[in-house]
This record gives sequence, C-alpha cells and structure tokens, in this order.
Amino acid sequence: MYKTILLTLDGTSTDRAIIDHIKQLARLAASTVVLLHVADGWAARTYGRDAVSREIAEDTAYLEKIRCEFELAHIPTTAELAYGDPSREIIQWVERKGCDLVAMSTHGHRFLADLFLGTTASRVQHSIRVPVLLLRAR
Repeated sequence: MYKTILLTLDGTSTDRAIIDHIKQLARLAASTVVLLHVADGWAARTYGRDAVSREIAEDTAYLEKIRCEFELAHIPTTAELAYGDPSREIIQWVERKGCDLVAMSTHGHRFLADLFLGTTASRVQHSIRVPVLLLRAR
C-alpha cells in the first residue's frame, strides 16, 4: 500500500510524534522511508547545495541520527537534505521522485494563524496528488 513514505522533518521536538507513528506504519506496510529536511536559513536559501554553515551541519547530523533510528528498527531508510523554501522543496521532491504517502507533523495553529501565516503542511497537501498524513504535535 505505502511502498515509499516521505517523512518530512523540521528538526524540532514536533518531529517526535510523526517519527514514532511512521515507524509503526512502515513496519506494518513493509515500507521504505525517505527522510527529508529542508534547510531554510540564509546560507541554504542563498547558496543551496553549496551552502556551508552550522545550520547545514546540524541538519545533516540530525537526519543521520533519525535515519539510524529507523535502520535500528529494521526499516529501510534514506535521508535527504534540500535547500530553500520548505513547501516548495517538498512539493518538487514529490513531483520529481514520487512516493505513496507524505507524512508531516503540524504545529497545531488555529485557523486565523494559518490564514495569516500560512503553513507548510497546508501548502503541500493542496499541491500534490498523493495522500498526506498530518499529525498534530503534542
């Protein structure tokens, strides 16, 4: 059913709920998981893949830590770092590479905050044709 699950991470504590949920789902569905984090700081937005910064180093280490966590649970997992605007990069990743499910955690803003601030999750779910699993962070 879900051969490939794209799990987007923002590198904050909100990731934990979706990580734990996708571990269980991936085991049940015998899925491969692709972890994706979009570095969106100044260096990442300005230099893209050529960016060198503390943020990039921390993001890379974080992705590797989570990848190892999935591998220890016997779930085939790869990790990718993208650069720029998170919603645009996630949408482009799905269009280029494809997956069967996109899993994201949300910060749980209310309607007015979402209306004025916009959300990565909302932009992604309205721009792609694959199912999106949104899990509200605790």
